[in-house]
Amino acid sequence: MKRYILFLAAIFVVFVFSSSSLYSQGEDMKKWMEYMTPGDMHKMLAAHSGKWNYKSTFWMAPGGEPSVSEGTSEGEMIYDGKYLVSKIKGNMMGMSFEGMSVEGYDNAAKVFQSTWIDNMGTGIMLMTGKWDDAAKNITYTGKMMDPLTGSYINIRQIVKYNTDGSTTMEMYCPGPDGKEYKNMELIYTKQ
Repeated sequence: MKRYILFLAAIFVVFVFSSSSLYSQGEDMKKWMEYMTPGDMHKMLAAHSGKWNYKSTFWMAPGGEPSVSEGTSEGEMIYDGKYLVSKIKGNMMGMSFEGMSVEGYDNAAKVFQSTWIDNMGTGIMLMTGKWDDAAKNITYTGKMMDPLTGSYINIRQIVKYNTDGSTTMEMYCPGPDGKEYKNMELIYTKQ
């Protein structure tokens, strides 16, 4: 009889451990599925897919004369709607300009993430941002290399989703006095 009770106890212990392990695996899988499934923030990024024209205004220093140029941008959602890849072509300060960004929304961290590369540098700019529902914009912050000083500087970027369907991107960085100023503005309109 003792053996029978020990046998039943062993079966019970195995059942409890295996069912809690299955429960844990089920919860883990649910979290991974939530993490990998695009949501509303990804749909918002997808609105910038397609072909766009842009007008760029660039200030080398606070209060200086701006350099104005135009170009095109083409955006595409990749990996089942998880990331927006945008490629830009135009001119800046009389030179040919090309750049590429990859933007996404991290479901677990609850932040937007953005990378930027272009033919006017060799570094990768990294930023994270939060959505402001009242203002209908994403405010990104990050760092970029300042080749004049060889040091990283703080940058801020605001991406506004305008009611007319256009998008405005404003970039802010420190001026010579260390105070932040708007050094770039791009206005995108759908082709």
